[in-house]
Amino acid sequence: MRYYIIAGEASGDLYGARIIQEINSIDSNSEIRFWGGDKMVSSGGTLVKHIKSLAFMGFYEVLKNLRSILNNLSLCKKDILSFNPDRIIYIDYPGFNLRISNWAKKKGFKNFYYISPQIWAWKESRIKIIKKSVDKLFVIFPFEKDYYLKKHNMETEYYGHPLIENINSFEPNSNFLSDNNIPNNKPIISLLPGSRKQEIKSMLPIFISLANNFDKYTFVIAGVNNINIEYYNQFLKEGIYIVFNSTYDLLSNSFASIVTSGTASLECSLFNIPQVVCYKTSLLSFLIGKIFVKLKYISLVNIILNKGVVKELIQNELNEKNILDEFISITNTDTRKRIMGDYSKIYNILKRDNTSFKIVNSIVSFK
Repeated sequence: MRYYIIAGEASGDLYGARIIQEINSIDSNSEIRFWGGDKMVSSGGTLVKHIKSLAFMGFYEVLKNLRSILNNLSLCKKDILSFNPDRIIYIDYPGFNLRISNWAKKKGFKNFYYISPQIWAWKESRIKIIKKSVDKLFVIFPFEKDYYLKKHNMETEYYGHPLIENINSFEPNSNFLSDNNIPNNKPIISLLPGSRKQEIKSMLPIFISLANNFDKYTFVIAGVNNINIEYYNQFLKEGIYIVFNSTYDLLSNSFASIVTSGTASLECSLFNIPQVVCYKTSLLSFLIGKIFVKLKYISLVNIILNKGVVKELIQNELNEKNILDEFISITNTDTRKRIMGDYSKIYNILKRDNTSFKIVNSIVSFK
């Protein structure tokens, strides 16, 4: 069969890569075209558009790049019609994917949405499009299954969170530090500033400010391949290291982490790394978000456990003084024990066997 997969962000690229691998193992005659990143490219199939030209964060940024977004929507529709897939798989990225799924359903295509749009957090009105255009919806948190059924009378499928199987299958590089010329005589603090230029520009300088106060730690940035090294260089200073496409190796060697809100905060919890979660966007995007977002917390760690496990520094709270104070806190032994005790509960909540295989099997066998 022919499969068309659309992922627009780094986390979607991670999940999409395993989906492609499972498709190829189940369907030996598969043909795959996709929008994604380097991990999906390495798994096989034909790349249509790379995520480095897709990731726009916030209301203002979307408006500023509206022409590019509209061009991408047009390109995607034309490419789908030309390829004529048997299955379209949408991975997160709801602003783009729901528009395509709504169009594709009217054209008679079969739609499968993997990693539900977080309508429980905001834009609940999207449920109308989801119900109308999605043949199967796969959720990655157990509370989402209850939410869709009880609140919207919609059946979904839950097979666990794919990060668990990714991390469980991860094989650390024992030479990671020496390969990247990182000294091994000090504890490592990982800095994860996100996968979009807007995030990096807003937050990385504040993250790096910690290095001014601590020479007993080594600070290492987790770079992403869709951002050129030249972009990072404008923020770097002597003694700050950067590695690319090695986030799991970096986390497995980290003592603590400063993280942009998103999938990375969940990854830190699964690697048992105490963290401070940060988020900063344009003032306009933040003010609009405050009106519509209805969550008590922004980090997945806190949302899953419904408690303040890790500290969140949002918008104006993200400054050099606050990040210094919170960093000192997560290096405290008692604080670290408390955080890691809560982390163990997250693993047990999200763990299931053969998550990606079961999702792909459900898609392939759909009648």
